Amino acid sequence: MAFTQPPLPFDIKALEQYGMKAETFEYHYGKHHAAYVTNLNKLTEGTELANKSLEEVIQISFKDSSKAGIFNNAAQVWNHSFFWNCLKPAGGGAPTGDLAAKINQDFGSFEKFTEEFSTAAATQFGSGWAWLVDDGGTLKVMKTPNAENPLAHGKKALLTLDVWEHAYYIDYKNARPAFIKNFLDKLVNWDFVAANYAQA
Repeated sequence: MAFTQPPLPFDIKALEQYGMKAETFEYHYGKHHAAYVTNLNKLTEGTELANKSLEEVIQISFKDSSKAGIFNNAAQVWNHSFFWNCLKPAGGGAPTGDLAAKINQDFGSFEKFTEEFSTAAATQFGSGWAWLVDDGGTLKVMKTPNAENPLAHGKKALLTLDVWEHAYYIDYKNARPAFIKNFLDKLVNWDFVAANYAQA
């Protein structure tokens, strides 16, 4: 069974007035994400991993250095599919309900969470990701290089921001901090994050 690329959860033009052009998704979703899916299918075809779930492939290949290429592509397929769901038109701002209470409890305030998350995203050297995770019942911010994700480290991902340059160059050129601020102010899909938290 081949791995597939899920459709975007919004129209390709839906985020244009919120700081992400359709052109960004033409490249980021249409070329980068699609290429990871194609590469993963080529690398796993005819192997025991071909019939595993994407999550199983990530966990198995992360522990085996001989499968680094498989891990990189599998994790990037998962990371991007997860990231698209972290975005929505007119998103951003602060969460509500149980998630908001937990963020206040574990970070001290929502403002301290956004500061910590922004710092992680801005200081991830080169390519990578910033995450809000549930780590054994405690919410934490983490950053990972390249394709690595919380799943590989036994943590539950709640929210992510892609800080590979191709995620923001069309919209923000080299201004990663502006991309991070726009994500938090206008794009975060807190409903999706809250649903992940409820399942943690």
